[in-house]
Amino acid sequence: MSLSELNVIDFHSHFNHGSPLDPAETEIYKFGLDFLKKGYDYANISSVGFSTYAGVLSNKEVAEENDYLYNLALDTPWIYQWVVIEPRHEETFEQAKKMLDSPKCLGLKIHSPCHEYSIAEYADKIFSFADERGAVVLMHPDRMELMPEYADRYKNMKLVIAHLGTVDHVNAIETAKYGNIYTDTSGVASSNNNILEYAISRIGTDRILFGTDTYAAGFQRGRIEYAPIPEQDKIKILRENAITLCPQLKNA
Repeated sequence: MSLSELNVIDFHSHFNHGSPLDPAETEIYKFGLDFLKKGYDYANISSVGFSTYAGVLSNKEVAEENDYLYNLALDTPWIYQWVVIEPRHEETFEQAKKMLDSPKCLGLKIHSPCHEYSIAEYADKIFSFADERGAVVLMHPDRMELMPEYADRYKNMKLVIAHLGTVDHVNAIETAKYGNIYTDTSGVASSNNNILEYAISRIGTDRILFGTDTYAAGFQRGRIEYAPIPEQDKIKILRENAITLCPQLKNA
């Protein structure tokens, strides 16, 4: 099988579904699920881990968005869920207790900047919850210099700091004593022409995951597929690392 035929796992994306809290689309940037699915199919992306845009860009209806995506993932083979935690909304923790048991749930998603809370104030509450359950936490980058301390304190959780694009990402991964900080390639920062290669030179490939974050799926896949790195490293990033971190993806 050639690399282009590999079924890729997108660890991190979002979509609109008609919520009043959805971000506005334009003629040149669209977030609807049907539109995104066409791009995934062309790029041979077989499975995607989602949180809804309405659930991460606003803190108003997080629980409702979690319920919506939970049911959608159960009914849609290629869709997987990130259950969003809003640490001031206790019902999101109660949801997570249930949803983490689903084979279609990959872990917890937090977005402190858009939900407008201090990650330093709520990190212990979120990460201790994840630690008790050995859960994966996917976070938007925020106070990355603090994350190794929390990763060392809560060594049973796995923390994915999204949007690889800075030396701070690499420093955090390298500093964590238990190797439980990861990153993903989602977002436009992965287009920086040496960020991926620089990260690999310091931390290897085992803690780098592929994601699109709604940007053009073919572009995002091509950034990995045509990088000047060994083919086995590309396979790890595009698929194998996601399965190692989230074994429920093994049949994806």
